[in-house]
Amino acid sequence: MRKASVTRATAETEITIDINLDGSGTYDNQTGVGFFDHMLDQLSRHSLIDMTIRAKGDYHIDDHHTVEDVGIALGQALTQALGDKRGIRRYASCLLPMDDAQIRAALDLSARPFLIWNNDMPTQKIGTFDTELVREFFQAFSTHGGITLHVDQLHGFNSHHIAEATFKAVARALRDAVETDPRKADAVPSTKGTL
Repeated sequence: MRKASVTRATAETEITIDINLDGSGTYDNQTGVGFFDHMLDQLSRHSLIDMTIRAKGDYHIDDHHTVEDVGIALGQALTQALGDKRGIRRYASCLLPMDDAQIRAALDLSARPFLIWNNDMPTQKIGTFDTELVREFFQAFSTHGGITLHVDQLHGFNSHHIAEATFKAVARALRDAVETDPRKADAVPSTKGTL
């Protein structure tokens, strides 16, 4: 089973994450940041990766450390659950519309982290949530998950829709990339023989 459990404890946050790559998109995410929980729920539901996330952070400062550290721990959990990546499709992309927003996400589970971010939300806040934290999450997730991730906003004027479409587009691409390739289920998808 491609499952992982990660615990991360620092002076700023305490995080536990359990994931199952072969799940059905079941989620139970409680980070203390309401909008972020909503986005993590979307990530789980549309990737079909089961996720249980618990986080406590230094909210008296702001939500930055909590969001970033969840990204770090989730990336570590993904890396752990993928193991040697034998049999995965590795590459995937998604062009996802949500009302006024359209987001293109393309990724490679390459173990070579890199984030290209062309996403510009028109407001600084969604409720009490800082919109710049969407990028911070994906930077941490891609770095610690070993993901080359490109995110491009093609359209959008509503920050909530842009953020949600981003999480859903990455989720759909992730769903395809972690799936087993029936034509090469016993091989690591690289001419190097390792990822």
